[in-house]
Amino acid sequence: MKRFHHYITIFASTTLLLSACSVGKKYTRQEIAMPENFKNSAVVLTSDTLQLSWRKFVQDPLLTSLIEKALSNNTDVNVALLNMQQLELAYKQSKKGLLPTADLSIGANRTWLSSNSLNGSLSDQFIGTPYMDDYSATLRLSWEADIWGKVKMQKEESLANFFGQKENLSALKTRVIVQVIQSYYNLIALDEQLKIAQRNVQLSDSTLNMIRLQYNSSLVSSLAVEQAEAQKKTAELLIPLAHQNMAVEENALSILCGGFPEDIQRTASLDDTIVGDGLATGVPAELLSRRPDVRAAEYAVVAATSRMGLAKAAMYPSISLTPSIGTNSIQFNKWFDLPGSIVKTIAGNIAQPIFQKGALKTNYEISVIEREKIALQFKQSVMVAVSEVSDALAKIKHTEQRLQLIHAKSNALAKATADAALLYKSGMANYLEVITAQNNALQNDLERITVKREKLNAAIDLYRALGGGTDALPPNTP
Repeated sequence: MKRFHHYITIFASTTLLLSACSVGKKYTRQEIAMPENFKNSAVVLTSDTLQLSWRKFVQDPLLTSLIEKALSNNTDVNVALLNMQQLELAYKQSKKGLLPTADLSIGANRTWLSSNSLNGSLSDQFIGTPYMDDYSATLRLSWEADIWGKVKMQKEESLANFFGQKENLSALKTRVIVQVIQSYYNLIALDEQLKIAQRNVQLSDSTLNMIRLQYNSSLVSSLAVEQAEAQKKTAELLIPLAHQNMAVEENALSILCGGFPEDIQRTASLDDTIVGDGLATGVPAELLSRRPDVRAAEYAVVAATSRMGLAKAAMYPSISLTPSIGTNSIQFNKWFDLPGSIVKTIAGNIAQPIFQKGALKTNYEISVIEREKIALQFKQSVMVAVSEVSDALAKIKHTEQRLQLIHAKSNALAKATADAALLYKSGMANYLEVITAQNNALQNDLERITVKREKLNAAIDLYRALGGGTDALPPNTP
């Protein structure tokens, strides 16, 4: 008996010593050759650029209310929050990996034995019954030594998954903020297009009346009247199209805010919209800490590294201890007659996979390849982030140039339209010149609204690309 206890002591000591071993590879960020500056950057670069809160970026109370509603009620955001709760529970569970498991079993059974069997004959002699009862209650503990650091790697994977989902939630909230802003500005642009169409209908109607008077005086042919009517219909066609697009946009924005379709209140015009100016872009390397989607991609690499270590640890032996204590009796009234009914067991086990048809090695090799794939995706996310900032900077720069040209063109076309009307009344211009001038002015006004919206969207894209939206952070770490 003493020798047995000696063996158990040696077994437990060896287990504790081996538990300091670890086969997992510690994560280190791969080297990524980042450019020094963003392409098309026209701002002064700083190394301490801070993210801009969406509440400072957006300065329209109506839009602010819509964003708050979307962040609270958006279905995708709420699903992501539930996913975070799941991962938080998984992480808390992974922290219990070093604890033993305990099972309590209580059972009673009666067996009618064959009278021709040895047990049956003995039962008749000693118990005096043709059956045998067995009453047992056992508390069994089981503990596996964390020899290769599997519990640590499981915790690291669970924590990386949690943080990755946390960053995904931040990225999702930022994306929702951007979509709400863009949809809101699209509605304002449609309002302006509607106003332009209505003004052109009035102008075309005035021109049509003038040409009809001249037609009635036989000064022009019916062709002039038909051309003027066609020009008026061109402007009128824009009105139902604008109403249709506004209805669709309002419905989409309502769903984005987590509600049923409804009318959306908004600012009067694009000129009244205010968004954060002077976004300091910083340096490309800062995107590694500012972009939530980039951080989420890196956490995915961390989790894959832990899974690779777990796959490797599965090829090594596992050591476990299984002690148990309970009671056992053939008579109910002596079931818990202590200490006579006590049963004690202690066991130590070493399990080493020997032949698994290459499955464990294959799983490890697959995990290595999977980690390499996710690492490449992380690198790709960094390149995309830098590219998106450069794209937004280019759009801001060139849409501003286009707006200046369109403004100059608008002045010229406004004068041309007024001059064409005066010349036509004086008989020094024909009706086609009037119609052409009006049509050119209409198309230029519509293009001006489109380019204004493009510039606003470019500023919004830059805000998102730089990792904006610090107010949209999820709950604290578990």
